[in-house]
Amino acid sequence: MTTALERLLAGGFSIGLELPLDNDWCASSEAARQGTGRLRGEPDIAQHAALAQLADRQGFRALWVRDVPLYDPKFGDAAQVFEVFTYLGFLAGATRNILLGTAAVVLPLREPVLTMKAAATADQLSNGRLLLGVASGDRPVEYPVFGRAFDTRGDAFRSQVEMLRHWTSHDWDEGLQVLPRPTRPLSLLVAGLGQQSLEWVGAHMDGLLAYPRTPQEHLPRTQAWHAAAGPGKPYASFMHIDLLAKPDAPITRHHFGVMTGRRGLIAELEAMRDAGVRHMGLHLRRCQRPVAEVLEEIGSHVLPVFHGH
Repeated sequence: MTTALERLLAGGFSIGLELPLDNDWCASSEAARQGTGRLRGEPDIAQHAALAQLADRQGFRALWVRDVPLYDPKFGDAAQVFEVFTYLGFLAGATRNILLGTAAVVLPLREPVLTMKAAATADQLSNGRLLLGVASGDRPVEYPVFGRAFDTRGDAFRSQVEMLRHWTSHDWDEGLQVLPRPTRPLSLLVAGLGQQSLEWVGAHMDGLLAYPRTPQEHLPRTQAWHAAAGPGKPYASFMHIDLLAKPDAPITRHHFGVMTGRRGLIAELEAMRDAGVRHMGLHLRRCQRPVAEVLEEIGSHVLPVFHGH
């Protein structure tokens, strides 16, 4: 049985999307946001289902959702707004083929047994499409709200990873079990290092979700990752793009990504692949053009270069 991770890596390199599918960070959308009363960094989610289904039809390999339980005005980013596992259940029913990933579930803020149950539920409802990205968290203000200690989040992260790895062998009293039972080992990826050493992460995780960087910046990191984890565990990352209508528009770099036409995007993705990145999640919130239009152009002209026809 093919795992979600094997599907992600089919063909050697794949392209996905980081949610939300909105362009609320461009100037024109900022004016619209103020008119509707949405918070800074709160996307327009009116078309979220239709756009996820369009991404599925276009052949993007994965949709990635983030775990942001609280809106912090100092960060100014509400991610996709919806709670991560609840939304995965919705996406499991709304889509058919696209993989569903978390980037990433903040394990120390969550009750581990409920995380186990939620992950198994999402995996079964999606017919094995779950990629479980996990993290230790990087927003100190969240921890007191949940009654958790920020300074010990690394220990909590490590113990929860061990539970997720060995949950079918847990010996609870009275024959208690977590249902549904996992039908296959979950694909576990880590965002950042979870307050662990690279060697520990390489030994215990199935892949790495790296922060956005240039191809040149990724190269030494992919080399270090594979030295610690071996060649079979993927290094994935994300990139913020503003896809211009002119296909030959040159690459202009900005924080975490590029503004360019589709040919420049292809060149940038080829450079990412050559640097050892195995999957790239595209982030569209800077796009000046309508999101549906951008998805269709990438689906027609960029994905076939990397995914085949």
